[in-house]
Amino acid sequence: MSQIAEHLKQVEARISRAASDAGRPSGEIALLAVSKTKPLDAIVEAFEHGQRRFGESYAQEAAAKIDALRQDSRFDAIEWHFIGPLQSNKSRLVAERFDWVQSVDRSKLVERLQQQRPADMPALNVCLQINISGESSKSGMTEAAIFELAAEVAACDRLCLRGLMAIPEHTDDLTRLGEQMARMQQLFTRLKADYPQIDTLSMGMTEDLEPAIHHGSTMVRVGTAIFGARDYS
Repeated sequence: MSQIAEHLKQVEARISRAASDAGRPSGEIALLAVSKTKPLDAIVEAFEHGQRRFGESYAQEAAAKIDALRQDSRFDAIEWHFIGPLQSNKSRLVAERFDWVQSVDRSKLVERLQQQRPADMPALNVCLQINISGESSKSGMTEAAIFELAAEVAACDRLCLRGLMAIPEHTDDLTRLGEQMARMQQLFTRLKADYPQIDTLSMGMTEDLEPAIHHGSTMVRVGTAIFGARDYS
């Protein structure tokens, strides 16, 4: 078995154990393979072993990968998620290629994605990114700004509001980490009460997927544990 295939099995086992410990069915949690900076061969290998959701953070790099893979109709089955900070001048690259954008955090970006999403494509799925830790180094809006921006997205016919995304603090203080994740879970529940189509709480990565699942995450974004810290070539 290839290294990536083995890593996928290990991550899926972690998700299953965490879901069981949280009293949740593992089918409630989707695995997003974070393939940013990884070569096409690594994506193809993961795809051949059943992975279908991939996350990218750099618009130009991602556009080149998507365009290359779409030369082969097999890869039309991939669900592409943009998960990095998105500059307004790069928004068209994403609007025309991706299925999801998880890093929407301001009105200008909502307007551009709505304008640039091709009319013949399905609505672009959107998660609002929350800076739940309040760290200046991280993207995302404040908790107070969520509901106004959610209303803006919901009013767009070429966008579909699907949920929230966050990158909690990287810390060994499990109490502080748990508090941030619990706040995200509460915000998700509140937003879902207003918008029943919402179904995605994207939270948890290689280091913290277990507590994220405990706090209601429905999608974990895993890169290192699948592809390793270095590029496969």
